Amino acid sequence: MRVVVAEDLALLREGLIRILGATGFDVVAAVDNGPSLTRALTTLRPDVAIVDVRLPPTFTDEGLRAAIAVREQVPGLPIVVLSQYVEQLYARELLSDRAGAVGYLLKDRVMDVGQFVANVRQVAAGSTVMDPEVVTALLGRRAGDPALRGLSPREHEVLALMAEGRSNAAIAARMHVSGKTVGKHIGTIFTKLGLGLSESHHRRVLAVLTYLEQPGGTFTAS
Repeated sequence: MRVVVAEDLALLREGLIRILGATGFDVVAAVDNGPSLTRALTTLRPDVAIVDVRLPPTFTDEGLRAAIAVREQVPGLPIVVLSQYVEQLYARELLSDRAGAVGYLLKDRVMDVGQFVANVRQVAAGSTVMDPEVVTALLGRRAGDPALRGLSPREHEVLALMAEGRSNAAIAARMHVSGKTVGKHIGTIFTKLGLGLSESHHRRVLAVLTYLEQPGGTFTAS
C-alpha cells in the first residue's frame, strides 16, 4: 500500500516512515511542508496520506488545507490527519465533503503502533476514524441538545465507538455484549437523533458527526 507522509518534525517523520515500512506500507514520499505535500499527492496519488495539520510555511493549518484542496481534485483520496491537540474546527473541515476515507488522530496515538496502523488501513479502505478525544469534544459541544440528552449512557458509549470507526462486531467486543444488542442500540440512536439509517459504515459516522456540529440542526444519511 503506497503512502505519503507529511510531517515537519524530523524525528516523528522518520519514526512514521520506519513504522509504516515495517508494517507493509510503501512510503513513496515524505515531505515537511504544504507545497511539497500538494505536489506529492497530486503526482503520486497514494493509497493513503498521513498529514500533520500544522506545516510550513505558515505553521497554522497548512497540512489540512493542502489535503482538503487535493481531495477536491481527487475525490475520496484517503487522508489521516495528525494533530497535537483536539481542534474541533479542523475535524469539521476534514469531514465537510462527506466522502469518507478520512481520519483525525492525536499524535499520542502513534505510540500505540498496532492501533495506529489499523486506523491507517481503515481509512485507506474508505472508513472514517476519529480519535476518542475528538469524539468526546464533539459530543460535549452539543451536550445541551435535547436529542443528545435523550440518549442513555449506553447509547452515548455506542455513538462514541461508532464515531471512532468501529464495526458493530468491534463495538460488541469492546462493550462485552452481543452484536444484536449493538444493532438495537444503533437503531435507537438514529431514531432519537432523527437520522436515517445507512448501509454505508463511514457515511453513518459522518452523518452523526455532521449532526453534532450543526447548531441545532439535523442531517439525514443517504
